[in-house]
Amino acid sequence: MKKKHRWLLLVVMGLAIWFTYSKYAYPFEFKNGEFYAGPVYSLDGEYAAKAYYRAYGGAAGGVDIWVEVAPEAEPGETKTVYYAPGNSHFSMEWLDERNLRIVNNTLGSPESDRTVELQVGEEIYDESGAACDSLLLKRAYRTCYERETYSFDPE
Repeated sequence: MKKKHRWLLLVVMGLAIWFTYSKYAYPFEFKNGEFYAGPVYSLDGEYAAKAYYRAYGGAAGGVDIWVEVAPEAEPGETKTVYYAPGNSHFSMEWLDERNLRIVNNTLGSPESDRTVELQVGEEIYDESGAACDSLLLKRAYRTCYERETYSFDPE
């Protein structure tokens, strides 16, 4: 009977450690993607945005797309600022020195719209919301948008 209790205690402790780690340390970094678009430079040339994609699900699947931004002076300081399923219409454009507009939609399909404007260094967008739950990322960014809480209204 004691072995059952130990096993149960180990399982519960393992789950608690895994849950705590995943909540705190979600890195919001993606690897093994294919280059898709960019670089697109900020108006002052200080930042460069590049988009990458990764296919999933075989013939019936789709692609996930993410955008990384790096300061030109320190290209090794790349940060992921956007992650969502890819749509047929994708583009990036700098609105000014710090605000990046990412268009990711399917024309004629408003429910597919994942268009967002982000202030680099202050805001991120994660379709799944996992980055928005991360305590580590909550400290690093002022605002984290996820699908349910962000909709872009072009006026």
